[in-house]
Amino acid sequence: MRCLKHLYVTDPRADKQRIQETKGGLLKGSYCWILKNDLFQRFRDDPQSRLLWIKGDPGKGKTMLLCGIIDELEKESAKRLSYFFCQATEAQLSSATGVLRGLIYHLILQQPSLISYVRAKYDIPEEKPFESINAWVSLTDIFMDMLNDPALEDVVLIVDALDECKTKNSELLDFIFKSPSRIKWIVSSRNHCPDIGHRVRNATQTAKLCLEDIESTISEAVDGYIRHKVDQLTREKNYDDKLRHAVQHYLMSHANGTFLWVALVCKELADPRVPRRHMLTKLASFPAGLNQLYERMMEHIINSDDADLCKQILAIASVVYSPVTLKELISLVESLEEFDQDELKEIIGSCGSFLTLQKGVIYFVHQSAKEYLLDKASNQIVPSGTAHQHHTIFSRSLLVMSRSLRRDMYDLHHPGTSIDDIRQPEPNPLASVRYSCLYWVDHLSAAISDRTSIPIDDLQDDGTAHQFLSKKYLYWLEALSLLGSIPKGVVAMTKLETLLKGSEGTLLLDFVRDARRFILAHGRAIGNAPLQAYASALTFSPRRSVTRRLFKGEEPSWIVAKPTIAEDSDACLETLEGHDGGVNWVVFSPDGQRLASASRDKTLKVWNATTGHCTATLEGHHGWVHSVVFSPDGQRLASASHDGTVKIWNATTGQCLATLEGHGGGVHSVVFSPDGQRLASASHDGTVKIWNATTGKCLATLEGHHGWVHSVAFSPDGQRLASASRDGTVKMWDVGTGHYQVTLEGHGGGVHSVVFSPDGQRLASASRDGTVKIWNATTGHCTATLEGHHGWVHSVVFSPDGQRLVSALRDRTVKMWDVGTGHYQVTLEAHGGGVRSVVFSPDGQRLASASHDGTVKIWNATTGHCTATLEGHHGWVHSVVFSPDGQRLVSALRDRTVKMWDVGTGHYQVTLEAHGGGVRSVVFSPDGQRLASASHDGTVKIWNATTGQ
Repeated sequence: MRCLKHLYVTDPRADKQRIQETKGGLLKGSYCWILKNDLFQRFRDDPQSRLLWIKGDPGKGKTMLLCGIIDELEKESAKRLSYFFCQATEAQLSSATGVLRGLIYHLILQQPSLISYVRAKYDIPEEKPFESINAWVSLTDIFMDMLNDPALEDVVLIVDALDECKTKNSELLDFIFKSPSRIKWIVSSRNHCPDIGHRVRNATQTAKLCLEDIESTISEAVDGYIRHKVDQLTREKNYDDKLRHAVQHYLMSHANGTFLWVALVCKELADPRVPRRHMLTKLASFPAGLNQLYERMMEHIINSDDADLCKQILAIASVVYSPVTLKELISLVESLEEFDQDELKEIIGSCGSFLTLQKGVIYFVHQSAKEYLLDKASNQIVPSGTAHQHHTIFSRSLLVMSRSLRRDMYDLHHPGTSIDDIRQPEPNPLASVRYSCLYWVDHLSAAISDRTSIPIDDLQDDGTAHQFLSKKYLYWLEALSLLGSIPKGVVAMTKLETLLKGSEGTLLLDFVRDARRFILAHGRAIGNAPLQAYASALTFSPRRSVTRRLFKGEEPSWIVAKPTIAEDSDACLETLEGHDGGVNWVVFSPDGQRLASASRDKTLKVWNATTGHCTATLEGHHGWVHSVVFSPDGQRLASASHDGTVKIWNATTGQCLATLEGHGGGVHSVVFSPDGQRLASASHDGTVKIWNATTGKCLATLEGHHGWVHSVAFSPDGQRLASASRDGTVKMWDVGTGHYQVTLEGHGGGVHSVVFSPDGQRLASASRDGTVKIWNATTGHCTATLEGHHGWVHSVVFSPDGQRLVSALRDRTVKMWDVGTGHYQVTLEAHGGGVRSVVFSPDGQRLASASHDGTVKIWNATTGHCTATLEGHHGWVHSVVFSPDGQRLVSALRDRTVKMWDVGTGHYQVTLEAHGGGVRSVVFSPDGQRLASASHDGTVKIWNATTGQ
């Protein structure tokens, strides 16, 4: 069924078989000792025991030990057993999402009724629901529900090489320790894994089995393995008793309890090219210790006739992101094109025992072999550096794709042919370029990350990347569809656009931005039917789309009357929905990858800024959440609510660390001091409170205002605090003493907003009286009154350099002022309603304004020219904010949604919906890992912007 197909990442049963074949088969004598081990027996028999951690150095036989445990447990028919083998050499097998997908898949194969839990989460608007960035959230929900199923009894879950899980390892550990207590886990790893060790020490009903602590037992098992391997050699090479004894004695005296060392040496001894008469000489050349053995193998390769070819193959194998097939290897190494498959197998056999070939795929014999090559032998295999090797792979990838990719690779002919109905032809025309299609941008990115090693001119106009995309982009998308990897194309174009940062005005950047919009808009259709890349995708693209113009000749001739399509792309890329009330606040994460929204529905939602999916919800307040802010280090979150409280949250776990009570009215605003040590809150009770941000203790209550306090701001040095009140004044306070320093008077109406200049020397306030005032932040003297607004001033903001000030007005305009002179520079007019919020991009080059007319506009901050109008909102836009990198923009709306936009193109990416009322504010954590949203519905939610927890 379709959902099980999408869940599939690997079949752990096939992985187990491959691993056993790679290692020469599973010998019962090498693992049967564990069945008699007291620790293992207690774990197996005690229903309260939850986790067994088996740890040991590389080559100690952990993986084969777990294979043996699996075989023994599978004999117990009452047990439900699921397992997964992590492998750092393959991306899908070294991530927490991959682990859960494998475990879930394996359980469903044994108990098909469990598929119902997958179906419950499967019906979501996403083409690859288990491959998106928010997949972890869905998978943890599915698996936790599955494990809580009362019909699922006596379950044992096994994860091998947990240390090789490189993505979301910590989150996977969290899941393991949060899983139902009746579930048993067996995990293995190398010795130095502090995260696992810390959790085992602090958890109950767990046990640790260190293989180095039972050295004599392991040594006996290795000796048994040696006897088995020597028996094989005796039969194959016709050893006499004397030679047999000599080989066995040498192996036993040099193995040091390491199975892998024995396996590698015996593989060399079994080589038909090693005559029996030279066996003892050959044997004596093998040093004890894995690294020493690897070094000897490397020396042998360097001195061989195939040295150059072997080094090229090892270089490729060491830096690729996924194991490659023989055909893919040939496409990546030009010098291998002259060899046939059999010759290539011989050459790989000459690569010492670093590599193994299984069903046409090249693997490292062990993770330690790859680590040795990169850490100890990099000068031999990649003398010009890994960045140069990445660039070589990138260049070859573009070359072979340019040669191979064409329209209708599988000769489908009909544009409506569904991906589910396609059968892979033999020979597969994509077989040699599959890897290149998936990873060419990744290798370019890795090459560029070290610009000192090689000059990179591939990202110039008419450079290699530009030429490839302008000729083959649609063919590449078709290939990705046939490979089931359209999401990889989205990631690739996003990454490529990031690499082109600073290349404004270039043809390549314009194309990449358009190409990214193209795949975002049509990716689902192309993923379902590959030839739609040329049909609906082109037909329904804007007439001035770069992609459509370049590939105009690919449009179907049978469409006689084409639909009327806009000249340019729609600004809205995606709408983020999910809130059940208005959203009061919206904010980007510093890296722009996540978005947080705060809503009247009493929830805070964290969204993936690319997919638009909600990753976490935080609850706890009993009234609207007016404001939310992250601590400077991004570790904590503070929320201000209409219920009169401020809550401090752990921004990673979502745990409420403290509830700050004491205000006599709703709390409108909350802000951290620059050092994160203090917190200030502004309340409807007319007071400002300063709190210890760690303990939650109230340090001072600042009284003096005669009306609601709308806004509060710390000076950049954290020594002063400014508060803006409905009473028409701004007050400056000494943070250390809590004493007020000066009252800034002059406004003729309530003050909505107050902000310090970046250097802390000036203060700006925005008022209902239609003016903005600039104050000397030290003396409190008003240095300028900015007049010319014809209505309330909702918001005011300094440019990053502090030289300009922008005000957002109820009269539908945005005004820009020179801070030094107080003169207005330009009025930005185009909105059809009051402007609620205005914000500069981090580099100060752009300006974004949010209006009651339901639009967001992006302006050139120097010329005042409107570069984009972001339409798609269905109500007032309360707030707008740039991502820290300036590439994205988020707007918070009265229509209960938050929208995210691409600043460069003006296209909307996602809409966040979940609140039940207007959205007022949203903020990203400084490190971009979390997101917080505040709503009129009275809740704040904290989201892990990566995992969705």
